[in-house]
Amino acid sequence: MIRVQQEDFDIGAEVAALTAGKTTIGGVATFTGLVRDMAPVDGVDQPIRAMTLEHYPGMTEKKLAEIEAEANRRWPLDASLIIHRYGRLEPGDRIVMVACASAHRQAAFDACQFLMDWLKTDAPFWKLEDTDAGEAWVETRVTDDAAAARWKEGPGSAE
Repeated sequence: MIRVQQEDFDIGAEVAALTAGKTTIGGVATFTGLVRDMAPVDGVDQPIRAMTLEHYPGMTEKKLAEIEAEANRRWPLDASLIIHRYGRLEPGDRIVMVACASAHRQAAFDACQFLMDWLKTDAPFWKLEDTDAGEAWVETRVTDDAAAARWKEGPGSAE
């Protein structure tokens, strides 16, 4: 299930809805991303006042569905969920939630990590950070690209 929304979400309620009535599920792995209060600007951490996320409706949901389908192809998942917020968010606000449910924990853990790694690099969101130094668009980090790249050849693709 994919949702792109401006509103906040309740992690417990989302997991309960994801697993309701599904007795084949042995475990649920979840990840929730939050807005940090600091960001590097020219190599120096600066306090963040807010982060604004923009997206193209329709295109974003389509890409998230493709990423979710790939996770479901690689691992035996009983259920999965991606919630991604957009709009102006402040430090501490939830940005994203990924949940993967499977009969076995390793599949749930791996699929959850795969989804987050690919969301960081392939999901069409644009992030604008508002700091004391001004506003700046966030670029993909080298470490995010490396994390996503390992799934192109590594675990999960040959499970």
